[in-house]
Amino acid sequence: MSAFQFIAQGDAISKFVAFLLLAMSVASWVVILWKAWVIKRAVPDVARSIGAFWQAGDLAQAKATVAGFDREGLVLPLIEASQARAAGTLASVGDKAQQLTRVLRDALHAVLLKLQFGQVLLATVGSTAPFVGLLGTVWGIYHALIGISGAGQISIDKIAGPVGEALIMTAAGLAVAIPAVLAYNLFGRYVARIEADLEGFARDLRELLAQHEVKG
Repeated sequence: MSAFQFIAQGDAISKFVAFLLLAMSVASWVVILWKAWVIKRAVPDVARSIGAFWQAGDLAQAKATVAGFDREGLVLPLIEASQARAAGTLASVGDKAQQLTRVLRDALHAVLLKLQFGQVLLATVGSTAPFVGLLGTVWGIYHALIGISGAGQISIDKIAGPVGEALIMTAAGLAVAIPAVLAYNLFGRYVARIEADLEGFARDLRELLAQHEVKG
């Protein structure tokens, strides 16, 4: 009996476990491929965008130049937020430096949330998939032993087949979890690097504009 026949002949719980592992695998691989594409573009784009900003002659030129480099929209929202003005609201009350700090902080949080999207799913799949597979194995072994005991005579040959098929669920859980864990750790390093660059840029941008407001 093959693994597919084992799952097809299993009860509702066995089929649910198999479907859950399949869904977790598909979801994690979609996130892995998407984040690999995003990070591949974001790492050089952030560096080029920040460099182009400081090489520009003024804010208008800097914004236009960064718009051409920042394909994932990670640097440009910080520049746009720093130029936003909310006249007639509580946000416009107080020191200009405090206003800049607030708007840049909010924009930075939004950008980082976008950058970190999918990391929670990868961490969840990596930590839970082995246990889901183990549940399928335990449940399959239980039903296999029940079926063998009802057959009368028990031999190692009759036990090895069903138990071996049930253990496939554990292997499936590990096969789902390992790519998710590796991707989570790898992406985490790149995300942390980009976050550090964006936080440094936001801090430098705040200092630049705060001094400009004082001089103005």
